[in-house]
Amino acid sequence: MVQQVTRGIKISVETNFEGTFYKNYKMHFAFGYRVTIENQSKDSVQLMARHWKIYDSLNSPEIVDGEGVIGKKPVLKPGEKHVYSSGCLLTSPFGAMKGYYHMVNFTTTRKFRVKIPTFKLSAPFALN
Repeated sequence: MVQQVTRGIKISVETNFEGTFYKNYKMHFAFGYRVTIENQSKDSVQLMARHWKIYDSLNSPEIVDGEGVIGKKPVLKPGEKHVYSSGCLLTSPFGAMKGYYHMVNFTTTRKFRVKIPTFKLSAPFALN
């Protein structure tokens, strides 16, 4: 698990290897990740959007931007958590992801970024 706190918002990420399969005559490696967003600040905040940079050891990095997370824009009061699971496909057994969330502080109405720490994606059978 990796963790990081930005402006009182703690991001924790756990990863797991889901398996391999063929798509369009090419082997793919499926990875899942579970993100916990915890508001350790004194203000209520809302997650508005996400920005991901996905690294695949055999390809150029891929950028993914979008609203919310898995169709939601959670509001977190002080002390609250939001947990969600998602995943990605790589064409190699090794990669990594990092990024940030666009958030808004309801007390100050200011927008800010919360860093998502870099986490590794690796198929256990490919490790020595």
